[in-house]
Amino acid sequence: MATITVEGATLRYEHSGEEDRPAVAFIPDVGFGPWVWGWQAPKLTGPYRTIVHATRGTDGSDRSGPYTVDRFAADLEAVFADAGVRRVHLVGAGLGGMVALRYAREYGRARSLSLLGAAASGDRIDREALSALHPSDPAGFEGSLSAGFTDRFLAETDLDERITGWRREEDATGEALKRHCEAAVGFEAGPLYELTLPAFVCHGVDDPVVPLKAGEKLAAGLPNGRFEPVEGRRCCYVESAPAVTDAIDGFVRDVEATGAQRR
Repeated sequence: MATITVEGATLRYEHSGEEDRPAVAFIPDVGFGPWVWGWQAPKLTGPYRTIVHATRGTDGSDRSGPYTVDRFAADLEAVFADAGVRRVHLVGAGLGGMVALRYAREYGRARSLSLLGAAASGDRIDREALSALHPSDPAGFEGSLSAGFTDRFLAETDLDERITGWRREEDATGEALKRHCEAAVGFEAGPLYELTLPAFVCHGVDDPVVPLKAGEKLAAGLPNGRFEPVEGRRCCYVESAPAVTDAIDGFVRDVEATGAQRR
C-alpha cells in the first residue's frame, strides 16, 4: 500500500490498474477496513483503475482525529491528489456513501456516485443494529456477523471465520470505532437537488441498520438517481457481490459512454 501524510496523520491506500483507465474509488462503511472491498475491487481492476484506502483508525492508518464526514472527505481528496486522479467514480457503503455525498458537494473530481446502504441523514440509522454489527470488543466480531449477512449466506459460503479474521486485523476498534459511528449518525447531506451527478443507489432488502425506504428516498431525492434493491443485509454488496459488481460496472460504463458522447 502507498502512504500519504494528511495534517500529521499517515493514511494508507492502494491503487491498481492502468492510469489511463477511468478511476473507481471505494469508501467503506463505519469501522470496516479495506477487506470489505475484496469482492468488488479485484473484479473491476482492469477495465478501471481502482483505489481502495484505509480510513482513519483502520488497517494501519493513523487513529488521530477528527473523525467527521468532512475530514474523511478531505482525506479522500488528498489520496486522489497524491495518486494523480483527475476524475473518479465513487463507490461508498453506508458511512462511505455519506462521505461520497459530501465529497461530491465540496470537491470537483467526482464523476458519479454508487451508494450502497446509504441514507441522506444519520437519523435513519438504527443505532442498536449499528452497535450489534460493530461491537466495542473485537471478541464479539463472530457473533455480530448476523447483522451484516444472512444466515443462509454464512452457511453456504463458510466465510464466517475468514471475515472475523479480516475484521480483527483491519477494522476500527475502541475510540476510533466510536467516532466512526458518531460521524455516521450525525450526518446530514443537505439539499439533494444540488447533487446532479449520476447516482446509483443500491440497498439490501433486509438491512437492519438503515431501512430500505431510506435508500429509496435517497435515490428519489437525487436529480439523476436510480434505485435498485438486492438480496442481503448490511453487507449486501458482499452477499450479492456478482449482481452488485455487475450493476456498478454497467452504471460506470454508461456514465463514461454518455460523457464521451457529450465531448
